[in-house]
Amino acid sequence: MIIIHAEMKVNSELEAEFLESVTELIEASRAEQGNESYKLLKDTEQDHTYLMVEQWTDQEALGLHNASSHFQGFVAKAPKYLTAPLNVQAYAGQRINK
Repeated sequence: MIIIHAEMKVNSELEAEFLESVTELIEASRAEQGNESYKLLKDTEQDHTYLMVEQWTDQEALGLHNASSHFQGFVAKAPKYLTAPLNVQAYAGQRINK
């Protein structure tokens, strides 16, 4: 499993527009084959800061997502919304069954 954490610091004046745009990305991404989870979390300690947490079955699924038109469209618009560079971290993981 591939896990992605993407931190986004959003311009407060464009936050509503950002949320509308990112909602479209989330819906389309969740429908992709190989997506296990795609969630946007709002930071409770830092204003206008969000964390996208993604889970993909494998690198191939992530690669297809990164090449998708909905992802590429959001990436093209993202600089308009962000006040700092996107901070992305990727992890390899596996589910632990209790």
